[in-house]
Amino acid sequence: MLFQKKSLLTVMACLAFSSIALFAQDIKLPQPVKSGGMPLMEALNKRESTRTFNPEKKLSEQQLSNLLWAAFGVNRSSGKRTAPSARNFQEIDIYACTADGAYLYLAAENTLKKVHSGDIRASAGKQDFVKKAPVVLVFVADMTKLKSPSKDDKIFYSATDTGFISQNVYLFCASEKLATVVLGMVDKPALHKTMGLKETQSIILSQPVGFP
Repeated sequence: MLFQKKSLLTVMACLAFSSIALFAQDIKLPQPVKSGGMPLMEALNKRESTRTFNPEKKLSEQQLSNLLWAAFGVNRSSGKRTAPSARNFQEIDIYACTADGAYLYLAAENTLKKVHSGDIRASAGKQDFVKKAPVVLVFVADMTKLKSPSKDDKIFYSATDTGFISQNVYLFCASEKLATVVLGMVDKPALHKTMGLKETQSIILSQPVGFP
């Protein structure tokens, strides 16, 4: 009987550990491919907003790595990024929401840090098509990184910097024949709560990405 109890406790402990490990599982992305792609002028010509997505096709980890690097990855040894930010504050964080959970993109490590274990894609926009996109990017401003600007300037800088990043996503998607659209119609208070963000963090926009 004592052996059976110990075995049962061992099994329960392993299950609990597995659950914790699953939730905490980060994704080390493959190195982004930084060459090739469509010529810039052609990508600009093909850039468009698309609101239909193929729910059956997922982005590979390589495609996701390339997408996030293009959006706001590190492209210099100084730690500066593929999109400009006011005074290099780098206050915008990108969260990638998939069917497997929500992840924070850590550009320096090229890693996705899991922050939510549920599928919250439908909460990242008010339109029905949002939940069909394999990846929904959520752009979040960390206001603590904006050290000196006034409140109005913080709002202006974070919105402007998000625009730069979003356009990078658009051009990448045009080059890779992916579908995307930037969204302002988001229930930000509800999504803020779902994502467990801090009061000093502000959701700016979301952007679904997938196959047309």
